Amino acid sequence: MTVTLSDVAREAGVSLATASRAINGSASRTVGSELRDRVLAAALRLRYTPDANAQAMARGRTTSLGLLVHDIADPYFSTIAAGVAQAADAAGLQMTLASSQHDPAREVDLVHLLRRQRARAIIVSGGRTDDVAINDQLRLALADYRATGGAAALIGQPILGVNTVVVNHAQGATQLARAMHDRGYRRFAILGGPEGHLSARERREAFAFALRERGADLPDDATVFGEFTHAGGEEGMRTLMARGPLPELVFAVADVIALGAMAAMRDAGIRVPQDVAVAGFSDIPTLRDVTPALTTVRIPLRELGVMATELALAEPAEEPEIRRVLTEVVIRDTTPHLR
Repeated sequence: MTVTLSDVAREAGVSLATASRAINGSASRTVGSELRDRVLAAALRLRYTPDANAQAMARGRTTSLGLLVHDIADPYFSTIAAGVAQAADAAGLQMTLASSQHDPAREVDLVHLLRRQRARAIIVSGGRTDDVAINDQLRLALADYRATGGAAALIGQPILGVNTVVVNHAQGATQLARAMHDRGYRRFAILGGPEGHLSARERREAFAFALRERGADLPDDATVFGEFTHAGGEEGMRTLMARGPLPELVFAVADVIALGAMAAMRDAGIRVPQDVAVAGFSDIPTLRDVTPALTTVRIPLRELGVMATELALAEPAEEPEIRRVLTEVVIRDTTPHLR
């Protein structure tokens, strides 16, 4: 026979409301230690199992922390998720992971879903789109969620009105471009990811600007746009190969795109780096298994997750807190000295 909360209240000699507050907690009222101990002892004798949903309703929030990413399979986001899980566990919370599948509208739906599930906090991870309307929808969804007592943070551009971890993409791309020019490269192409993706835009525009400052050859059609995926890198590289003479170096705005490009060149019999050099961005953990080792710009991905969790759980303030994170160029085998 299932033991109910009413059974526990009867055993302890208290009201049902008192038993509920003692076991499930309450957002507004507390129970004295003597009554609480009596109720808990009764629950133990009867082997009563509390209902998680009832506890969430009583406390106003569950112990879950929602993390929204663009692609669960992308090591970029799985590494950030590891940092969030670490920080959430330290705070006594359980991470719930959801993927938008690179669909900004789905992010809005997921925020509404987590609001209905009474999540303690929400972290949105990933660069924003340049679609003002969809950004406004997400900003409004997060504002509605926070108005009901939820907390939120963002990893990306600080445009949603919440605490944000901001990666300095331009700094890393600029330093990479200068390093590649210093190593003798003069003819470049860029696999630029989605045209409207703000992080990708920051990376490719900073890279191009730094090269043109040095007088490097970077024609207007040197950038190929595509998906932020391995397949997008393959398709973009095939487009470059079909255009004619290959550049000396291909810069991909994400490591996963660079790996796709390297796969396409391998299939076409083009050697990296002997025929074409390649550089990426992010330094995802799976690069340790890639040969030749990929030159990239390192982002402290796991630390981003930890910082975002800290910001999500911070005390509310009048203005959103912004934490800026620097990047670091990592030179490896795919970009040897050319001259």
